[in-house]
Amino acid sequence: MVFFTFTKMLSITFKNHISNFIGDFISNTQSISGGDISKAYLIETSRKKYFLKINSNNNALNMFNAEKMGLEAIANTNTIATPKVFAEDVFQNNAFLILEYIESKSPNNKDFENLGQKLAELHKHQSSDFGFIDDNFIGSLPQQNNKHNNWTVFYISQRLLPQIELAISKKLLEQKDVPDTKTMNKVCNNIFKKVSPSLLHGDLWSGNYLISTEGEPYLIDTAVYYGHSEVDIAMSKLFGDFGASFYETYHSSFPKTKGFDARIELYQLYYLLVHLNLFGRSYYNSVKQIFNSYF
Repeated sequence: MVFFTFTKMLSITFKNHISNFIGDFISNTQSISGGDISKAYLIETSRKKYFLKINSNNNALNMFNAEKMGLEAIANTNTIATPKVFAEDVFQNNAFLILEYIESKSPNNKDFENLGQKLAELHKHQSSDFGFIDDNFIGSLPQQNNKHNNWTVFYISQRLLPQIELAISKKLLEQKDVPDTKTMNKVCNNIFKKVSPSLLHGDLWSGNYLISTEGEPYLIDTAVYYGHSEVDIAMSKLFGDFGASFYETYHSSFPKTKGFDARIELYQLYYLLVHLNLFGRSYYNSVKQIFNSYF
């Protein structure tokens, strides 16, 4: 009911509200696919197209603020493109985010090479600490980013444990399923070697990048923080992969080192826990398998 009421507002009152931010009269609006979390629209004027996301959840404005911060953090590195952010605000209890609309195409091998090169350039942008200036979100779930100078401590305390605790509270995991923190620290310390804090997309699956019609790669729907560069690679491989040309190009800048395959699985554990908490028990066996294999 909220959606249909707001669609009517979008065509009249809300259109006028949006016009104040983009400085132009809106000639057309069209509902488009934009993910499971928010409603998405293509907004057109006589001069430009915009991408509009709308969400009525209690956390929506915080989520859009975090998305804006992440997109701008990546854009400020001058490495890989992100859509320009025009505004985020609330209108009649609905949060919204206005972004540049990117005309996109299906990627070819050259596009994947370019994406691999640009991602490597992003990962060369580094910090003195792991974490970020603020917490943000992974999907619709909170993601903690308290800063640490030790990657193992950060990964366990800010990534694994919050998701494990949430899964236990939702009865998706039992305490007996979960390794103790001491064991996790010992294993991760042995596998995570000489890690530097790289700026990450944070949720890099195939739905979170675009290739523009001009062949320019863009990152969208970020969950940014400074972490191990291999985290983005791990997520890119979790549900299929980005193709050989992407990885060959990327690894020419960040060569694989000893323990790479184990780290990929341990980093995928975080995303599998997230999916367990978001989508339920179908991800239990995948989580449990990694627990049993490493801890």
